[in-house]
Amino acid sequence: MRNQELIERFRDYLLGVRAYNETTASAYIADLHDFTRFLDKEELGSLKSVSSRVAKFYAGALSERFQPASVSRKLSTLRSFYHFLLEEAVVDAHPFLEVKFPRRKKKLPRFVYPEDIEMLFDTIDLDSSRGQRDLALLETLYASGVRVGECVRLRTRDLSFEKRTLLVHGKGSKDRIIPMGERLSDTLRTYLFSARKNLMKKKDHPYLFVNLRGDPITARGVRHVLNELIKKAGSYHKITPHTLRHTFASHLLSRGADLRSVQEMLGHSNISSTQIYTQVSKEDLKKHYMNAHPRARKK
Repeated sequence: MRNQELIERFRDYLLGVRAYNETTASAYIADLHDFTRFLDKEELGSLKSVSSRVAKFYAGALSERFQPASVSRKLSTLRSFYHFLLEEAVVDAHPFLEVKFPRRKKKLPRFVYPEDIEMLFDTIDLDSSRGQRDLALLETLYASGVRVGECVRLRTRDLSFEKRTLLVHGKGSKDRIIPMGERLSDTLRTYLFSARKNLMKKKDHPYLFVNLRGDPITARGVRHVLNELIKKAGSYHKITPHTLRHTFASHLLSRGADLRSVQEMLGHSNISSTQIYTQVSKEDLKKHYMNAHPRARKK
């Protein structure tokens, strides 16, 4: 079986069985194409004939080209790919099982302080449909911690104003329920029954957030909205949708929220992914202490 056939079968598996979205599946396939180009250049044979020696050789070559995070992602792709080939009885051994992932220094998630968030809210023109849409977007990202991809996939039926909950469709078809505070609930209600109707005009689709033409907004469109708000606010911070997700988690934990509850709302499979935000909260506490205590710094 040729390389391209194996890659196409793996793509079908990612989309059909693992229920990955098109963007995620395409990233996996891009990593596989990078590996096949390496095999061709070094004349090391096909994907079926890869040995553990070749796998270690490739890992070393990756380390010369990419940062540890990118190397780990590409190696993770290849581990998943060869697990798939083993299950399909295409290969007899897994060449990447002995390959060690590079050690990465854990970076603390970037977040912003409440006053910086308020600056963004204050720039929004609430008298226009566009402004009401921008307010609803910003409020949703900050008040729920959803990923930008999850945000643009929200549909009107995912809102329950009666229960004040948001149904979020996460990675791998994993759904979760996030509570809506009073402010988010009121903001979304106003947007849904006023601004969204004005922006959509005669268009008809179920997606909650729309662009100025009334079509479903894209992840790129959400980033554009944020960038425009940052410019208007004159902020020096770089704030992305993921920054707001980090900010949501760190603000909850710094105010005493339960770690397991935050894990559930973020949609993390492992508690270790959420625990890093406790370190952010400690850094926040340390900063306030250093700024406020009269004997915290040397004269």
